[in-house]
Amino acid sequence: MAEGDNRSTNLLAAETASLEEQLQGWGEVMLLADKVLRWERAWFPPAVMGVVSLVFLTTEQQQRFHEICSNLVKTRRRAVGWWKRLFTLKEEKPKMYFMSMIISLAMVAWVGQQVHNLLLTYLIVTFVLLLPGLNQHGIISKYIGMAKREINKLLKQKEKKNE
Repeated sequence: MAEGDNRSTNLLAAETASLEEQLQGWGEVMLLADKVLRWERAWFPPAVMGVVSLVFLTTEQQQRFHEICSNLVKTRRRAVGWWKRLFTLKEEKPKMYFMSMIISLAMVAWVGQQVHNLLLTYLIVTFVLLLPGLNQHGIISKYIGMAKREINKLLKQKEKKNE
């Protein structure tokens, strides 16, 4: 048993010597950091708190936090707006609402039947996590604009046929 303890002690000493060699240039910094973290002076704790607070209270981070909150509010408003439009459609044009719901639910059921649940979940989660970046780089706006133009073309063609 003494042999195992001796081997462990030798291994610890070798690892310690190796680490000391790797950190040789940082010795003074580490000694100063050790003094600060052990509060060798009475003013070290307030200084540490002040530096940490300064890092976390910069205006850039505060501004980004404000932007994130603003985006969350905008997203919530959009969702509520779509929800209200849906119920307005239900009240004003019940046949259109019924057909839209039937088509939407049939499409969701078809996709759910064709695609394995795990893959479908993976795709949905991936899309939701990529959504902010897609929006930031204008990719969503680009494709929504393309879809709107195509829908407008179809509506104009339908109007011409009706005339």
